[in-house]
Amino acid sequence: MAELVIRAARAWIDGAFRPAELVVRDGLVDEVRMPAGAPRGAIQVPDDAVLLPGLVDSHVHVNEPGRTEWEGFRSATLAAAAGGVTTLVDMPLNSIPPTTTTDALAVKRAAAAASAYVDVGFWGGAVPENLGALGPVHDAGVYGFKSFLAPSGVEEFGHLDRAELDRAMAEIATIGSRLIVHAEDPDLLTHAGADADGSLGRGYAAFLASRPPASEEAAIDAVIAAARRHGARAHILHLSDARALPAIAAAKADGVDLTVETCPHYLTITAEEIPDGAGEFKCCPPIRESGNRDLLWQGIVDGTIDAIVSDHSPSTVALKRSGGGDFGLAWGGISGLQVGLSAVWTEARRRGIPLERLVPLFTTGPARVAGLTDVGEIAVGGPAHLAVFGVEDPLIIDARALQHRNPISAYDGRVLTGKVRRTWLRGQSVYDASEGGAGEAPWLRRPPSGRLLSRGAA
Repeated sequence: MAELVIRAARAWIDGAFRPAELVVRDGLVDEVRMPAGAPRGAIQVPDDAVLLPGLVDSHVHVNEPGRTEWEGFRSATLAAAAGGVTTLVDMPLNSIPPTTTTDALAVKRAAAAASAYVDVGFWGGAVPENLGALGPVHDAGVYGFKSFLAPSGVEEFGHLDRAELDRAMAEIATIGSRLIVHAEDPDLLTHAGADADGSLGRGYAAFLASRPPASEEAAIDAVIAAARRHGARAHILHLSDARALPAIAAAKADGVDLTVETCPHYLTITAEEIPDGAGEFKCCPPIRESGNRDLLWQGIVDGTIDAIVSDHSPSTVALKRSGGGDFGLAWGGISGLQVGLSAVWTEARRRGIPLERLVPLFTTGPARVAGLTDVGEIAVGGPAHLAVFGVEDPLIIDARALQHRNPISAYDGRVLTGKVRRTWLRGQSVYDASEGGAGEAPWLRRPPSGRLLSRGAA
C-alpha cells in the first residue's frame, strides 16, 4: 500500500515542471507517473502552486552547543521546514567547541540528535591548530572543511594566513575533501574612522567602506591559485562582490574544481536601503550597492553561481543591537533560513527571471557543493523530501512569527511574493501552513524525525 500519493499539475521532475503523480512508500519515491483518472485519495497540489524537491541549504550556523541562545537545532530545523528546506549542513563555528576535531564532531552530533526536524549534515573546520590532522575528521563523516582568510569574529575559530591556506589546500587534495572558504583579505580590510573599540558609528556607509570589494577579489584569487596548484576542490562562500565573477568563471573554464554560492540578502537587499543603526543588516562580507546586485543576478542567469544558500548566522537581539546600532560593534550575520526562496523569487519575478532558473540553485546546486547524494531532486528511489510552494501567495515577514530563536531579521517587514505551504520529509509532514489558528500549530507538536547525515554513509 502507498503511504502517500501526491498529484500536481506542475512538479519539478528532471529539470522541468510537468504534470506528475508521486507514489511514496517507505519514505521513498516509489513511482513517478502521469496523472490519470480520479485522484483516488491523492493529495492534490492546487494549480496555483508547484511541487518542488525539498530544498537544500549547505550554509547554516546552528550554534548549538555553546551558543544555543543564538540558535539551536530545534529552532533552526523548524525554521528550515517552514522554508521548504529538508536538508541542511551545519557550519563548524559559533558552537562551542567548534567542529575541528572528531571529539567536537561527536559533541555536535549528540546535540543535534534529539531535536532535528529535518536532515542535518556537518562541515568540519580548518584552523591553524588542526592543519595536518584533518584526515580523522574527514573520515568521521564531515562534508568538507570551512576556513576563514580573515578573522572569524569568534576567538576559538582562527583564520588561515596565505601559507596556512596553501597547507590546508594541499591536505584537502590528499584526503579527497573540499575546502570552503570565507574569502576576505584581512590586509585590505580598512578601519579608517573606527574608534579603538572598533566603533564605526550608526551609518552603514562607514561599515561598507571598511570591507571593500578588493578584499574579496584578492582572497578569491588566492583560493583559486591554491586550488589550481594542488588540484583541490574549493568553494567560495557567500559571494558578495560581483566583480569577482569573471575570475571565478575563468578558473572554472580552465579546469579548476571550483564552485561558488551567493545568498538571498545579497540578491534582494541593497546598501542604499539600509537604515542607520540597523544592525540586523550587518554581515561579512557586506551587502553592497544596487549595481553590484544587478551583476550578481547576471551571474545567476549565466550559470556562474552554483548555489543560493542562506548563510543563516543569527545571534541574540542584544548582540545585533550592540553599541546602540553601531555597525562596527553589532554582531555580523543575517537571519534568513526560513524565507530564502520567497525573498529570491520575489526579486527574480520582478526581473522577469523564471522560477525554473532558481530551483536548481536551491536544490541540486547546494547538494553538489556539499557532495550530498539523493537529495535536491524528485526521483524514483530517492527520499520523498518535498515542498509545495504557492508562487503568487503574499507573504509579509514578521520576525516575531518566524521559527528562528531570536525575533530579529533583515527581512522583517518585507512584503514578498511566494510562500511555502507544506513540507514533507521522507513522506512525513513536517510543516503545514494550513495548521494555523490559536495556540501552537499541530506540526510544531510532532516529534522530530530528521536524521544526522554523514559523508559516505549509505
